[in-house]
Amino acid sequence: MLNRPKDRPRCLLLFDIDGVVRDVAGSYRRALQATVEHYCGWRPEPGVIDALKGEGRWNNDWDASLELLRRRQDQAGGNNAFTLPPRPDLVEVFSRFYFGDQPDGDPRAWTGYITDEPLLVERQFFSNLTAMAVTWGFVSGAEPPSARFLLSQRLGLESPPLIAMGDAPDKPDPTGLLRLAQSLLQAPLGAGSPPIAYLGDTVADVQTVVQARERCPDQTFVSLAVAPPHLHGAEQTSARRHYEQRLQDAGADRVLPSTTAALAWCHALESPSAP
Repeated sequence: MLNRPKDRPRCLLLFDIDGVVRDVAGSYRRALQATVEHYCGWRPEPGVIDALKGEGRWNNDWDASLELLRRRQDQAGGNNAFTLPPRPDLVEVFSRFYFGDQPDGDPRAWTGYITDEPLLVERQFFSNLTAMAVTWGFVSGAEPPSARFLLSQRLGLESPPLIAMGDAPDKPDPTGLLRLAQSLLQAPLGAGSPPIAYLGDTVADVQTVVQARERCPDQTFVSLAVAPPHLHGAEQTSARRHYEQRLQDAGADRVLPSTTAALAWCHALESPSAP
């Protein structure tokens, strides 16, 4: 599947993956909860994780797990009953929850939480973007095997443009976003370049766009945001509004009701052939 229109694109739309293309409440977030519980017996509630992510510093779930353990240990004070694990040990425990007993093996053998990730978009969504003269790609903090499994095998995207964990500094550093944008647009970024939008679900995603503007002030950047799926139930209306407000306060230009609503946003942009 081509992700690049033949002529000048209407815009470049880059996506985060977790919480935007797939629902990770039952996988990555569940692995985070299980990892913390494994070491200290406390299972953080979703709201605790949302609050941590809202700080804009904990996009990496390994580091988020370790930070929650640090804070739990501080709260325990002298009654502390557990020792903080070395980061490599925590990564191994997390990976076994997420991938299963063979985290480095064939994806067909994975038995962990990764097998329970509902998709938030379908393959046709990306075909529609291309038909609208929108170039697209992905900038994610997900582990490369997980991201490729989702994009190539589950969504059926052919050679999807991807910056994943380890390909660039962690968000909110905008290096990965800028690198992929320049590669896809095949031209220097600046005043004559099509607008670049990034759709994410965390404060760190919003701050990535804010920092991209600082590095390339002549380029038009747009921060699109969406609340993660676990906040979209009717009983979560208040929590979702609070979360969306935090995204706006961080600098989001537009909060969308869903990932697929990005189609309408793109359609409203001026045609690339217009003067």
